[in-house]
Amino acid sequence: METGLEITADYSCLRPFGCEQNLLSRPDGSASFFQGDTTVLAAVYGPADVKVSKEIFDKATVEVILKPKVGLSGVAEKAKEQMIKNTCESVILTALHPRTSITVVLQVIHDAGSLLSCCLNASFVAMMDAGLPMKSSFCGLTCVIGTDGNIVLDPTTKQEKESRAVLIFGIESTEKKVLLLTTKGSCSVEELQRCLAICQKASEKIFQFYRDSLRRKFSKS
Repeated sequence: METGLEITADYSCLRPFGCEQNLLSRPDGSASFFQGDTTVLAAVYGPADVKVSKEIFDKATVEVILKPKVGLSGVAEKAKEQMIKNTCESVILTALHPRTSITVVLQVIHDAGSLLSCCLNASFVAMMDAGLPMKSSFCGLTCVIGTDGNIVLDPTTKQEKESRAVLIFGIESTEKKVLLLTTKGSCSVEELQRCLAICQKASEKIFQFYRDSLRRKFSKS
C-alpha cells in the first residue's frame, strides 16, 4: 500500500496540517486529513451501482455520510453532510458517470476546532485518491471574529466558543470562487469581505499542498 504523509505549517495563520492517502484497502480512495489536533478519515466509494430509487439518468448520485467520534449522527451532522455534498457535487464531473453512485464516508477521529473545513479537505483528498474526474480543486477554511474585532484563521474549539462570529468557506482553486459559505453569529458586510479575502489568500497554501502531495505520491509509484 502506497502512503504519503505530508506536513506543512504556518503558525501566523493556519495550524499545522497534513494528510495520509490510501489508508484503507476496500474503498476506491481514502485519506486522513488533520488540521492541528482536528483529524478526519475519509473514504470514497464509486462510481458504483446505485439503487433504482436514487438513480439519476443523466448524472451520478453523490452521497455523503458523516459519522461523529461517538454516538449516532444527529441534526448537526446531517446539516454538515448536505453542505459537503453540495460542495463535492459542484466540482465532480457527475455527467461522465450517469446512473451510478459516488459515496463519501467521513469519520471524525478528533474535533479540536474547524471541523467542517477539515471534513471538506479530507473529502477532496480522498476523491483525488480515488481518481474521480473533477473540474477543479476545493478546500475548506474557517475563521472567527473575536469580540475585539480581530480575525483568527483556522480556530480551535475554544476560539470558536469565545468568538462573536464563525465563518466557514468552501473555495475552489481556479478563480477562488466561493462554493460554500455558512456563518454563525453576527458580522458586518465589511467583516465578511475581510474574512473572505483572508481565506482566499490562505487557500493558496492548501492548494499548493494538494499539488505537492499528489506529485510526491506519483513520484514514489
